[in-house]
Amino acid sequence: MCDKRNGSVLTNRQIDAHLSHRVDDTGKMMAKRKKDPERMKAKQKQAMHSNAELVRDFYTCFANRDARGMAACYHPSVEFSDEVFVELEGAQANAMWRMLCERGKDLKIEFRDIKANDSKGSAHWEAWYTFSATGRPVHNKIDAHFEFRDKKIFRHRDTFDFYAWASQALGLTGRLLGWSSFLKKRVRANAAKSLAAYMRVRK
Repeated sequence: MCDKRNGSVLTNRQIDAHLSHRVDDTGKMMAKRKKDPERMKAKQKQAMHSNAELVRDFYTCFANRDARGMAACYHPSVEFSDEVFVELEGAQANAMWRMLCERGKDLKIEFRDIKANDSKGSAHWEAWYTFSATGRPVHNKIDAHFEFRDKKIFRHRDTFDFYAWASQALGLTGRLLGWSSFLKKRVRANAAKSLAAYMRVRK
């Protein structure tokens, strides 16, 4: 083995000592990381924008079916829309999440790819649950887009493949008519009625 610093040839003993020193340094570094995991987490948290933390907190609460925690991430005048629930504002949006948390007994969600700056953000999340109206299992894949105001989520827009969702949730009807505006309007109307009835009971 050559020492490039002076062109000399290292002895076997010197080679062993050199490799041992490198292994020891690596081992000490790994031990340091294991010894202080909270410090590593803190560094990762520092690198995350505060609005990204807000989105992460929102979905963490959703995964725990904590509707109150989700509402705390929303601006009082929040606006929400997706393929089923359209143009919900303020209390309506919060009530929708509360309804989904309460009724989703087998609800499981995962989220990733959270990005955010001072004004806008995005994330991808997926949900597994039983659609209560038909008893059919659903795995929905959603892309979320956010706008922020006063350190809260002010606009929230979820997009997903309505045909894929309807095919799972509605079975044959969804597979045959999931592409049609007729079915989408009917599903939206039923969702609006369900939410209105839920909010009346909850008053």
